[in-house]
Amino acid sequence: MADLSITLPGYAQLVSASVALAIVLLGGFGAILAGRTIGQRLATLWERRVGARSERMATRMCALTRYLFAALVYAIALKADNWPFLSELILGFPMAAAAALFVGGFVRGLHISRWVALLLGGATFIALLADALNGLEPVTDVLDRIGFDAGKTRISLLGGIEIVVTILAIYAVLKLANRMLNQSIKRASQLDATQQLLIQKLGGVVLLVAGFFIGIDLLGIDLTALAVFSGAFGLAIGFGLQKTFGNLIAGIILLMDRSIKPGDVIVVGESVGHVSKIGVRAVSIITRDGKEHLIPNENLMTQEVENWSYSSPNVRVHIPVGVAYDCDLVRAQALMIEASLQSERVLKTPKPNVWLRAFGDNALEHDILVWIKDPAAGIGNVQSEILNRLWHLFKENNIEVPYAQRDIRIREWPGPPSA
Repeated sequence: MADLSITLPGYAQLVSASVALAIVLLGGFGAILAGRTIGQRLATLWERRVGARSERMATRMCALTRYLFAALVYAIALKADNWPFLSELILGFPMAAAAALFVGGFVRGLHISRWVALLLGGATFIALLADALNGLEPVTDVLDRIGFDAGKTRISLLGGIEIVVTILAIYAVLKLANRMLNQSIKRASQLDATQQLLIQKLGGVVLLVAGFFIGIDLLGIDLTALAVFSGAFGLAIGFGLQKTFGNLIAGIILLMDRSIKPGDVIVVGESVGHVSKIGVRAVSIITRDGKEHLIPNENLMTQEVENWSYSSPNVRVHIPVGVAYDCDLVRAQALMIEASLQSERVLKTPKPNVWLRAFGDNALEHDILVWIKDPAAGIGNVQSEILNRLWHLFKENNIEVPYAQRDIRIREWPGPPSA
């Protein structure tokens, strides 16, 4: 008969397990204290350096500090002695759980999707727990056996997991690095907004290239093995992403020569609005109607563009007005100036002006010329404000605004109908 007896742990193993359990409890208590003290300070530093919101950031940073502190304490305890299996399990399980919670919370703090956080956290838990108990070799051997050989290359489940985990981990690190870089650039007071955006774009490209080569190195991919089809593959990618790279380079050139920058008011075709963002592919223009137009960067390089804020934010507005022929012309023009000066957005220097533009069919046609310095706030509202005020001034001073009139002359009138 088979021996179904259960071997109970000996006295030495129970003592070792008790010590391991005490370390787990003390480590948990220390983690709570670390979260309340070090976590609060790190949250304040993070808010000042990276610009996160304080309340949510403080809570998340305290939790991350607790998880990291606990994982480090348990890892140090595991490596400090040659523990029996039961003690390794007591220390290894909370260590792996704390590390997984830290990785998941860190990834979620970067506003990366939940499934990525779960995948990275689960991979961390399994890897650390396996390493704490029997090492990673039994797990990696099993995963490596699930696959097939393609020539000299081994394609296995282990390799797929390594690729996915490496890509996601590098993506999380690059996102954190890019965020910290952007905040550091924003604090550089010696740079204007355009220079800051340009450095952010170039820094993002550098981080992306660095992440690509770091990932290649971590995965152990030999680029020389791709030499056979790398030329054709690169040519295909070049054709496929030609417009994307063209727009990227065009956006960088726009930022370098400062012909268009965020906040400028531009006119492209029938679209008039202020530049909200210069992206990798397109420029975002928001009109006064709240509509957002995405215009490819290349179009702004090749088409005619009106930039009302290129050399100066001041813009002159033309407001057409007609008055009757028999009115007091000098008084009417003075009222036009008065109505313009009463608008808060109209600049006093250069001062408003009135031009007599033409002797029209029904009226003396004028242009009121006023200067404003904030075209992003709209042009039509300034015109409406001045014309409303001018209407009341004309009424008070008996200045007539004519309407279209037509005189009909009948050269011949037919006689009475025949009987």
